Amino acid sequence: MISVAASLSGCANFGTFAQHAPEQMPTAPDLAEPSNGPHDKLAVLSEKASANDKLPDVALNEELLYKILTSEIAYQRGNWQSAYVTILGAAQQTRDPRLAKRAAEMALAVKQPAEALTAIRLWRELAPESSEASQYYLGFMIVNGNLAEIQKIYSEKLQSATPQQYGLIMLQAQRLLARARDKKAAFDTLEEILSPYKASMEAHLALAQGAYNNNDNLRAISEAKTALALKPDSQLAILTIAQASSKPDALREIAAFVEKNPDSRDVRLAYASMLIEMKQLDKASHEFERLLRDKPDDVASIYTLGALAMDSGQFKLAEKYFLSYLAILEAHPEEERDPTPSLVNLAQLALERKDNAAALNWLSKVDSYEGKNAAWLNIQFRRAQIMAKDGKLKEALEFLKNLKAANDGEEIQILQAQSQLLRNAKRAAEAMTVMENAALRFPNNPDLLYDYAMLAESQKNIPLMEAQLKRVIELAPNSQHAYNALGYSYADRNIHLPEALSLIEKALQIAPEDPFILDSLGWVKFRLGQHEEAEQALRRAYQLRADPEIAIHLGEVLWIAGKHEDARAFWRDAKSKDADNESLKSTLLRLNVKP
Repeated sequence: MISVAASLSGCANFGTFAQHAPEQMPTAPDLAEPSNGPHDKLAVLSEKASANDKLPDVALNEELLYKILTSEIAYQRGNWQSAYVTILGAAQQTRDPRLAKRAAEMALAVKQPAEALTAIRLWRELAPESSEASQYYLGFMIVNGNLAEIQKIYSEKLQSATPQQYGLIMLQAQRLLARARDKKAAFDTLEEILSPYKASMEAHLALAQGAYNNNDNLRAISEAKTALALKPDSQLAILTIAQASSKPDALREIAAFVEKNPDSRDVRLAYASMLIEMKQLDKASHEFERLLRDKPDDVASIYTLGALAMDSGQFKLAEKYFLSYLAILEAHPEEERDPTPSLVNLAQLALERKDNAAALNWLSKVDSYEGKNAAWLNIQFRRAQIMAKDGKLKEALEFLKNLKAANDGEEIQILQAQSQLLRNAKRAAEAMTVMENAALRFPNNPDLLYDYAMLAESQKNIPLMEAQLKRVIELAPNSQHAYNALGYSYADRNIHLPEALSLIEKALQIAPEDPFILDSLGWVKFRLGQHEEAEQALRRAYQLRADPEIAIHLGEVLWIAGKHEDARAFWRDAKSKDADNESLKSTLLRLNVKP
């Protein structure tokens, strides 16, 4: 006799399970052991059936085989309705939960929640012990706001569970209810589910997490402290207290717990992380050193200690930790950790001691690891910059030209990097040639054209700059930088001031807290004679970023308004940050001022 299971296995070539449930569709909550999920091949539908599922012993006659095959073929051809009706009918006929599951997956894949729920109900009816069917069903209940059904299911689960199983089931209920739209109703439901079990630590812990999700920190702390009183070494309880407390209170609570429970690694790690967040770096280092003593190969602690040492200027110590980190990674390649951050930090440490050759060596090692990460291209640019600073501009440019771009975007970045190296070397004409050729190759890339415009502006080629900025605005109507650059250019030259104001205001709508756009706004207001509004905008810009250019503009506005001492203070600040600033020199010369 050929079974339905054999038929399902044979259908594997006709399609795969539905993909993850689409947006706005309920998905199975993570309640128990991980499900294989709907990515599996159809054959796995048979192979992974739960041992608790009671599968019918159904003969595979020609009619049933025809239904299964035609359903899969119809689904592959895009006729989901026919496929769904056929396979659901077969499930009802055979009472096989695997067919009901397949019908549910078909409906989920095409965003048909009503049909999916019908199939899931049948699946759950045919396989009442299936945790996966239960997960999907509960997912629909939470999306539909059917909290009464969730309460019924979990109350029954707890009634039939042993005390050793309470904790898992209670936290499963809390995690599911945390997804509900009505947080208060969800918490009330959780309280109803757990009310018969208030003597258990697990119930108070679940309530603490539920209260925190309901933004009731006082209740969360109270419930977690009750849980901690019942189980004084509960790491989950103390972490919940810390989560719901203010930072100083959390730090005190967690420090006291670690002192009483020195082997609580997770809590100590949380404590060390909090110390970093609160800028208590010496204490954080001490805690990570303790973690490292207990687990000498803990790469996370080793890397963090390296970063802390680097931040505090202990460069030799930082280097020791990063080298140790890389050695452990090389000894355990199966862990597949990314060494890039450590390599970059070692390069930076080499640069700190003026050892450019060592820095280049460390950065070059990123190439030797399989799988280029997202930072790879920027690291190559950094290598080129170091070469150029070492007086090897020709080699740096050749290095960039030989980089293999994966796409047009990377090719454009490489060209921009070449131009920047030439600009830094005061070879502006060559930089312009690079950008001109790049713009011919990629005439519709707004980022490239914006850089081209800024380079043209630096070379006083105003018509070219304006043309490129207008093209950028045409290609990218939400480019605040293009609006701002064009508007500021008009304002700085004291021309087209109404248009300049309109352009800058457009930029400000897109990025209202950008200090450089606020600087432009202040400057155009000043040009328009609106001095109070100019001062207000420039002060706000300077508050956001104390940049010398903003200070120079603000100083001039204040000077013209008769606030000479304030003006001199801003100019002195600008000079302290950039003594050779040409804008400052020309402003002071034009106003005949000695700051």
